[in-house]
Amino acid sequence: MAHGDHKKQGAKPRSSAKAFRRLVSYMASDRRLLLLIGFLIIVSIASNLAGSYMIRPIINNYIIPGAPAGLAGALLLLGAVYITGAAAVYIQYRLLNKTAQRTVTRMRIELFAKMERLPITYFDTHQHGDLMSRYTNDIDRISDALADSLSDMLSSGLTLLGIFCLMLYISPVLTLVTLITVPLMFLSARVIVKKSRAYFKDQQESLGALNGYVEEMISGQKAIKVFGREKQVEAGFEAYNRDLKEKSLMAQFYAGLMMPVMQNLNTLNFVVITIAGALLAIFRGFDVGGLAAFLQYSRQFGRPVNELASLYNSIQAAFAGAERIFEIIDETPEEPDAAGAISLNKVKGDVSLKHVCFGYHPERTILKDVALHARPGCKIALIGATGAGKTTILNLLPRFFDVWEGEITIDGHPIKSITRESLRRSMAIVLQDVHLFTGTVCENIRFGRLNATDEEVVEAARLTAAHSFIKRLPHGYNTLLENDGANLSQGQRQLLNIARAAIANPPVLLLDEAASNIDARSELLVRQGLDKLMQGRTSLIVAHRLSTIRNADLTLVLEQGRLKQLN
Repeated sequence: MAHGDHKKQGAKPRSSAKAFRRLVSYMASDRRLLLLIGFLIIVSIASNLAGSYMIRPIINNYIIPGAPAGLAGALLLLGAVYITGAAAVYIQYRLLNKTAQRTVTRMRIELFAKMERLPITYFDTHQHGDLMSRYTNDIDRISDALADSLSDMLSSGLTLLGIFCLMLYISPVLTLVTLITVPLMFLSARVIVKKSRAYFKDQQESLGALNGYVEEMISGQKAIKVFGREKQVEAGFEAYNRDLKEKSLMAQFYAGLMMPVMQNLNTLNFVVITIAGALLAIFRGFDVGGLAAFLQYSRQFGRPVNELASLYNSIQAAFAGAERIFEIIDETPEEPDAAGAISLNKVKGDVSLKHVCFGYHPERTILKDVALHARPGCKIALIGATGAGKTTILNLLPRFFDVWEGEITIDGHPIKSITRESLRRSMAIVLQDVHLFTGTVCENIRFGRLNATDEEVVEAARLTAAHSFIKRLPHGYNTLLENDGANLSQGQRQLLNIARAAIANPPVLLLDEAASNIDARSELLVRQGLDKLMQGRTSLIVAHRLSTIRNADLTLVLEQGRLKQLN
């Protein structure tokens, strides 16, 4: 399946190094800031290294000879050097935090944009809580790592190089002694990194699964309480929580192991250098100031590795989170519109299904050689047993799914030759499952047509019998709906859903049990509203209540994947 025009940021990462390079590519838009940050890092490193080296002339030229006047000036200069370094670090972190937030903002935008291009099947096969975890936990891990760790990694590398050069300048012999323990440090780090990388990836995946379970249980609280399944749900949560605890323990164990191992090796290195430096000072005349400066550098030599060790936890978690985010970004999007796809204008509403075969799984065919023709303005009712495929037909018309065989046309145009945007704009769908967004009643109705006026919103509500109950709400059309309209009854939510379809004013209506959740009194009003709404429009109606479909021009029965005419 071809990819959409969505901009990629490189290939899917399969290692921490690739994940890191791809993360850095997201920062490319802030090149100037990054260059300035790099310059400030160099200034801070140079200040730190220069301050440490100044210990040598201060001891040799002022302290040992006893020259207090010169010592005061040297100390002032030393203070100025360290203040310059501190100011550079402060500005550096302010700019880096700004860059990190802009980077993760771009990532969120790309992630959300990709989500809007994914096919419906992706959301049917992935836990919503796990997807939310990628937007929150995984993005936050990356943000923390970019803000706190990226500059430290660069700073540590440059500091290591600068310290090595100055140590080599002060004493090549002691530098050689220092390097004896370096291979041991890197070997230890490599072993620990290899062990813990997999655990951090497992930890993030386990966290996503736990979030998915919690989200599902929150939305299903009524069913849980009605059937008395609290203990079973708690047991399920404990299993997910225990799995996360075990994987987190292993990840944190290896991450925590890095610091003490590096510190002990660094302490061992310091002891060896101290002994070797003392012997050089006694037998080879090595100056005391040089030894003090070298010992200072030897302490600092292990600091970059220690810093990486202390940051290792967040770095690995960020890489694991990045890989999970890139998994979505690299998913194959909804198949793009065909080359030369047309845009529908002034749709009449002539809908035709020709020898359509389809199933959600290759091993099970739901629709078998289905044929249907709805003339403009015709009302066709679809009835049949649950699971027969009535809703599936409605899902195929806006191309939520593509047929296996056969063809669907609108006004004589195959829907695969029409842009999805114009195809879906020509239809309005009222499904069994109602979804209302956080916002006012007016905003939820206007979602069907964003440029609709307040008067048109009210007219759509009147048409679908929603106006009377809306006026009784605390703030009328300005009443705020939250949590999918939990402060409304199921019937009221459905009425708003129908009003949203009405305001879209489409030539084709797809109604899937539109009146299933409405009481008998409201059903009469809604049916009258729907009759007005369907006038002059092609309508396909899925319903079990005969009262809902009694005015249909044609009633078709779907049985064993095939359509049969009832009247």
